[in-house]
Amino acid sequence: MLSKEKTMEAIEIMYDMFPEAACELTHKSPFQLLIAVILSAQATDVSVNKATPALFAAYPTPEALAVAPIDDIIQKIKTIGLYRNKAKNIKACAVQLLDQFDGKVPETREELVSLPGVGRKTANVVMGDAFGEPAIAVDTHVERVSKRLRICKLEANVMEVEKTLMRKIPKELWVKTHHTMIFFGRYHCLARNPKCNICPLLYLCQEGKTRMASK
Repeated sequence: MLSKEKTMEAIEIMYDMFPEAACELTHKSPFQLLIAVILSAQATDVSVNKATPALFAAYPTPEALAVAPIDDIIQKIKTIGLYRNKAKNIKACAVQLLDQFDGKVPETREELVSLPGVGRKTANVVMGDAFGEPAIAVDTHVERVSKRLRICKLEANVMEVEKTLMRKIPKELWVKTHHTMIFFGRYHCLARNPKCNICPLLYLCQEGKTRMASK
């Protein structure tokens, strides 16, 4: 397990590698970000960004989405995985925003996770990017990088990964670190073919050393 000091050493190197790391989901409001993140579950940001321009052009607000025919919503997002269930969730989410939050996206995790289709990861993304609240959303990239570098235990569940990162990284860096780790995992420490041979973190990475030794 990497210490706090070694964890931050690794994170600083990632910052240098991806200084422009940020949310890649296209959005113009907290509501659009919320919908985009719901749609991104088990789907790529690229696929979501291809579908949301038409969706948001037709239904840019909770008021518009709440009254949209479900078949029309499905038509606009059918290129995204699990589109039928997601169509129901985003419509229900819009309805609940109107009924319970005056059409505004709530800013607390407890309120966000009460919305249809919103889990802790989605809530953390919205808190961090829409409202600047410190949060670390653990997606597949963040989890993979954390475990490969032994920042957390290999057997840790998602919640344990999040808590470990929160403990080892200063609060004011949580949002920045979340995006940077996603970029590192998405573009460098890939799931199937990580770029260990050119990785500046290899000296810190037990898994990378093992991979390179087996080649």
